[in-house]
Amino acid sequence: MKALVIGYGSIGKRHVDVLGALGHNVAVVSRRDIDHADHYQSIEAAVQDFAPAYVVVASRTVEHRGDIEALSQTGFTGKVLIEKPVYDAGSENPPEGFDTVKVAFNLRFHPALLRFREIVATRAVSAVTVYAGSYLPDWRPGSDFRKGYSAIRAEGGGVLRDLSHELDYVLWLFGAWRRVAAIGGTFGNLGIDSDDVFSVIMETERVPSVTLGINYLDSKVRRDIMALTDKGSVRLDLAAGTVETDDGVETFTTERNDTYRAQHEAMVSGNDAIICNISEGLQVMRLIDACEHAAGSGNWVQA
Repeated sequence: MKALVIGYGSIGKRHVDVLGALGHNVAVVSRRDIDHADHYQSIEAAVQDFAPAYVVVASRTVEHRGDIEALSQTGFTGKVLIEKPVYDAGSENPPEGFDTVKVAFNLRFHPALLRFREIVATRAVSAVTVYAGSYLPDWRPGSDFRKGYSAIRAEGGGVLRDLSHELDYVLWLFGAWRRVAAIGGTFGNLGIDSDDVFSVIMETERVPSVTLGINYLDSKVRRDIMALTDKGSVRLDLAAGTVETDDGVETFTTERNDTYRAQHEAMVSGNDAIICNISEGLQVMRLIDACEHAAGSGNWVQA
């Protein structure tokens, strides 16, 4: 299949590498001079000349809306995968005319998360605690983290958007949010203007109490969920790839690109069982907006 990747930052390059390893013919849209055989300066030129069947929008978050609109205006009617989150702000539907539109929350394809989902689906869940933290300066060695989009609020950066995986899988596992309260902002000393800490409390359809903490400041990479259920506690450690219940610990080994590979295979095959659809992706955007409003106002926000 001919696949076009819009954007060639770290995540765009990952998509290019994974799609190439899967045997697809891959072109790139980037305004920078890059070392890639099929390279275009504009979306219009790429669609006209390369004629892709599948497009991945992997530009900076603040550019997503304009890139999706530009893609639509070319008359492209194939498959579209938008890197998470869908937009920097707002939650309107993308233009019509595409065959399918999905959102790249690739952690849904992690086997440990899938096992955790399988277990909690059969239980009544009373409370959930979610935590994700890592140190932003360690994310992209060799580059100045303060110049990357993550550090710049105006470019769609900030931990609430960068770690929106956590918001997505909370809703995917435990149902739509009903109300939310939050505290968040730039609390650390990284010298950035985007939010580096967010603490969220919410109620979902299935769970009366979900607490979520995410940050750019933890010196150790941590990503885990604890669910308190009617059949004992269930703990998922995504960093270690383990799921722990009263019956013991299961370990799942994955390589760095496995979840991306599975996500692209689902897109190409049309398998909708796991991949995030656009409606779910926009629900995450509404939750992001609600968290920011709650943090600014100091009040609960209703769905």
